[in-house]
Amino acid sequence: MQEKPEAFSIKHWSQDDQPREKLLFKGKAALSDAELVAILIGSGNREESAVALCQRILASTSNNLSALGKLSIAQLMEFKGIGEAKAITILAALELGRRRRGEEALQRKTITSSQSVFELMQPIIGELQHEEFWIIYLNNSNKVIHKNQLSKGGITGTLVDVRLVLKVALEVGATGLILAHNHPSGTLVPSEADKQITQKLKTAAQSLDIKVLDHLIITEQAYFSFADETLL
Repeated sequence: MQEKPEAFSIKHWSQDDQPREKLLFKGKAALSDAELVAILIGSGNREESAVALCQRILASTSNNLSALGKLSIAQLMEFKGIGEAKAITILAALELGRRRRGEEALQRKTITSSQSVFELMQPIIGELQHEEFWIIYLNNSNKVIHKNQLSKGGITGTLVDVRLVLKVALEVGATGLILAHNHPSGTLVPSEADKQITQKLKTAAQSLDIKVLDHLIITEQAYFSFADETLL
């Protein structure tokens, strides 16, 4: 039997091929973040391999994938070897990952705590650079039956369409509501507008025997719960 050539050894593969082969033979969990991104871009530049280039890109975001996903196409293209197509590929892959986390959260439809609300909504609004306000509609078993965006770009009392919130609640048969919005600044301190909106919806919902169960302020890593802090 003819022996396999020595060049078949991993150590002889080009650096750009190593991540693909490593995934093939060792599985996806064996790869670093830089190696996974290197597979996406396929090649580096004249001075560095795809892996080395991706290590440098990730280093610029302190090796944080969430921060990487927030870079613009123009920012990614500042790295030598990253053209428009590669930048788009990186951002598309990270967006798919974000959406996957959102789908996994949707499978946990029963709300048992403020943490479960955070797990449901963080993939949707936790990493946004603008503010969004959402309503989660629950049945009497605290299962999520519907959720929708109420406003985008900022919240004030005037942006809350109470009639629309209650109309949807009646249409889907909700008995409970949970309010959720994000703070792109990262602060977890509720504003006066946050408190006013909560009270406005709570008072309006009570007339239809619908309870506002909680209001969460969500950031990338943490949350503030009105219910946990006895502000409802």
